[in-house]
Amino acid sequence: MSQRRVLVVDDEATICEAVAARLRAEGFDVVTASDGPSAVAECAASSPDVLVLDVMLPGFDGLEVCRRVQASRPVPVLMLTARADETDMLIGLGVGADDYLSKPFSMRVLVARVHALLRRADRAQETVPAERDGLSVGDIEVDLVERRVRRGADEIHLTRTEFDLLAYFASRPRAAIARESLLAEVWGWGDGAGSRTVDSHVKALRRKLGGDLIRTVHGVGYALDVQR
Repeated sequence: MSQRRVLVVDDEATICEAVAARLRAEGFDVVTASDGPSAVAECAASSPDVLVLDVMLPGFDGLEVCRRVQASRPVPVLMLTARADETDMLIGLGVGADDYLSKPFSMRVLVARVHALLRRADRAQETVPAERDGLSVGDIEVDLVERRVRRGADEIHLTRTEFDLLAYFASRPRAAIARESLLAEVWGWGDGAGSRTVDSHVKALRRKLGGDLIRTVHGVGYALDVQR
């Protein structure tokens, strides 16, 4: 397999250089940018496999970078933020971010998340067996081959992660699924240190598909609440 490329975007030079150095040590080809406009330009020029993107940037912020990048070519995005505001997280997820890390973060965790994003992107490109090309969730149809979600004639736009999460729920209707299981199976994380990421994505799905579709199972996680 050819060397995977990561674009690291952060206006704090020490953080940008440290992240780039660690990723290069892990075998990645790394390019960097320090502001919004140069991030978008570099993404178009170098076609990275993953984008590690700070939220707060000069020029325009990481949310706008993510929005512009995803509009031209879907790419997995790990956002770095010094803010823990859930509204910011939901906005980021809405424009196509796949995952968040709050500063300060562990380099080991960052590397693990980058690898997990790549595994998920590769898995999404795999051919789906013909006998399992779609799932139904009430009046919602999930097309696993084209990765599209429709309600009747209307298509519902989901981000990469939202689609993967819905497909996982839809394959296990009514089953109570622990957050840790969702992190392992959907995100590919070996640790359980990202329950807020699960919660934020579930909230995003509820906004797009209806608040009663995914039920909270207190003390466990979530379940897809569909009629028998």
